Amino acid sequence: MTGPNGSSGLVGRLVSVNVATPRTVEWYGRDVRSAIWKTPVEGPVEVRHDNLAGDDQADRRVHGGVDKAVYAYAVEDYSWWASTSFDSAFGPGTFGENLTTEGLDLTHALIGERWQVGSVVLEVCQPRFPCAKLGMKMGDSGFVDLFDEARRPGAYLRIVQEGQIETGDPIHRIHQPSHDLRIVDLVEATRNRAATPALLNRILDNPHVPTPYIDSATRSLDRQAG
Repeated sequence: MTGPNGSSGLVGRLVSVNVATPRTVEWYGRDVRSAIWKTPVEGPVEVRHDNLAGDDQADRRVHGGVDKAVYAYAVEDYSWWASTSFDSAFGPGTFGENLTTEGLDLTHALIGERWQVGSVVLEVCQPRFPCAKLGMKMGDSGFVDLFDEARRPGAYLRIVQEGQIETGDPIHRIHQPSHDLRIVDLVEATRNRAATPALLNRILDNPHVPTPYIDSATRSLDRQAG
């Protein structure tokens, strides 16, 4: 059933809330600092301007900030990974996500759609593109390419309304935009140098898209026109 503002009500639940502070580990002979080792926490967790209580990022140049405040990954995507030949045990927080969700198709979530989780309102913002630290977390530098190729990026979320969340909270979609630009479309536009002008212009016309994707789409259109 669809509610006000294009919403569609209950869409999933929060399986786990995961946080971590930075630690230093040795990787290929050098010390690397990262907070990708997220672990589940019990009880209510405060969600503030650009983070969760008890969580942090080691390098704010490329992680965190208002457009990457909260990272979500779905148990449905974990199930897909488990069905592949990749040999690993997957549990909440394995991919460094803050929220492990169930019932949501994150790959096809609309940019700008909003969820109510506990007393918090979150907005779908952008996909996650893996860095070397994901390979470090998985113990395999090649996993970064596998993750990229899988096109199951999870979703970074903005914090629209601060509050508290807790494992088991239902997830309600309270706003669904009228456009059809999805997480996977930003992946396609960024990774495919032959992305269509139609897709690139849809990105440029969407007010919810973060600036780096606007800049990338502009460069792609200029390259195609040149």
